[in-house]
Amino acid sequence: MASTLSLIKLPILSSIKPRQSTSKHVVPLPSKFPQKFSLDHQINIKQTSLLSLTAITFPFLLDTKDALAAGGEFGIFEGRTFALIHPIVLGGLFFYTLYAGYLGWQWRRVRTIQNDINELKKQLKPAPVTPDGKALETSPASPVELEIQKLTEERKELIKGSYRDKHFNAGSILLGFGVFEAVGGGLNTWLRTGKLFPGPHLFAGAGITVLWALAAALVPPMQKGSETARNLHIALNTLNVLLFMWQIPTGLDIVWKVFEFTKWP
Repeated sequence: MASTLSLIKLPILSSIKPRQSTSKHVVPLPSKFPQKFSLDHQINIKQTSLLSLTAITFPFLLDTKDALAAGGEFGIFEGRTFALIHPIVLGGLFFYTLYAGYLGWQWRRVRTIQNDINELKKQLKPAPVTPDGKALETSPASPVELEIQKLTEERKELIKGSYRDKHFNAGSILLGFGVFEAVGGGLNTWLRTGKLFPGPHLFAGAGITVLWALAAALVPPMQKGSETARNLHIALNTLNVLLFMWQIPTGLDIVWKVFEFTKWP
């Protein structure tokens, strides 16, 4: 109702002054105006249609500031929709971090299985041969040989999974989207409130972002075969996951505040 009344104050509409009708009854609007209608009656009908149309379409534009959490300087960027992008994206990245860790572990398994195979081969005794160098018929395969065959087949299946490339791609996505949304979350808070709130969630988010960058920086020495870099890479990402889990409760608290102090959109 308030929105409709406010429309009459618009410059365009305020210049239109409806005339009083002598009829006491409301005449239904015809689809076409017959020639017998008076000019005054046609003007009244047009004015009524214009007011009805604007009353339906323009209240949303006139009351947009009601959907903003701050002063409205940044428009929809202060609203609830943009505020919820950060928790939704980061929630997805948390589970994607676990998936990337699984891929990395599978790729590590490819390398460790080969080391296990090499160690088992050292335990094998040389096959007996005849004086002329021909192999003698031997007894059935020993337990060590069976274990080597088992690990060899397992390694072949792991290689088919292309875990190395999948892990590298997953890490790249985490680094790109993670850093982007970590900065975007702080920026959105500033747009809505005009300031940041130093606390566990902000500091944990900064720590996670730094850990992403450090883990990615270890990729070149890892590709050159540095076992120290690989172990440090795993340690940093493990710490990252733990910090990510610890950050979830504080993030949910902020989401409740977003619903409390903002409106759609």
